[in-house]
Amino acid sequence: MSKKVALVTGANKGIGFETAKQLAKEGITVIATSRDEKKGIEAVTALQNEGLGVVFLHLDVNSHESVESAYDFIADKYGKLDILVNNAGIQIESEDWAINTAPSITDDDLHQTFETNFFSIVKLTNKFLPLIQKSVAGRIVNLSSILGSLTLHSTEGSPIYGSKLFGYNSSKTALNAYTIHLAASLAGTNVKVNSAHPGWVKTELGTEAAPMSVEDGAKTSVALALLPADGPTGKFLHLGQELPW
Repeated sequence: MSKKVALVTGANKGIGFETAKQLAKEGITVIATSRDEKKGIEAVTALQNEGLGVVFLHLDVNSHESVESAYDFIADKYGKLDILVNNAGIQIESEDWAINTAPSITDDDLHQTFETNFFSIVKLTNKFLPLIQKSVAGRIVNLSSILGSLTLHSTEGSPIYGSKLFGYNSSKTALNAYTIHLAASLAGTNVKVNSAHPGWVKTELGTEAAPMSVEDGAKTSVALALLPADGPTGKFLHLGQELPW
């Protein structure tokens, strides 16, 4: 019970995979989840072959039954959850990030994006909160994006001003609002809640044009997962630097 237990969603590839790897290297038992069972098992096997304490758990964050099953598994096997990294997310509205989709996004794309990037995270986190509150140092990390910053989107000339994918960006803005509200509700407890901007990272979503490696992209999530007792809560951070909401 003294060993920390972490759950990382969307851990079969990219930043999620690297986050699971880096946390496991800190001696934490990592539950790596994936909606795709085959790819998830392959990813976890690769980490286990490196001698890391990672276990696979099939989890579809959009499925009520899957979330309930995951909760029961962790409650029965570990009795607590020290770290929750809400990493899973999608961007489906366009391959071109330098456009504005506000007038053109379809209802289906908007609903699907919010279901995965926002609603499922709220449902999953609230379900797991009783287990996180059993930790002596509970940490919730919501993987957001600088593209969720309303301040920067409304500031002409900002680094993100020309990238207005409405569904993706607004889902991250909503996730940031959840971070603020949940952190406030847990003020004075052992649980800290923060939003992480990983940076523009070489992943399937970020493409090879991105300047940051996956290893560096995972660093913010890992740091927030391992915050000391005097660390921040209810903040939006990238590599230790606070970002505007």
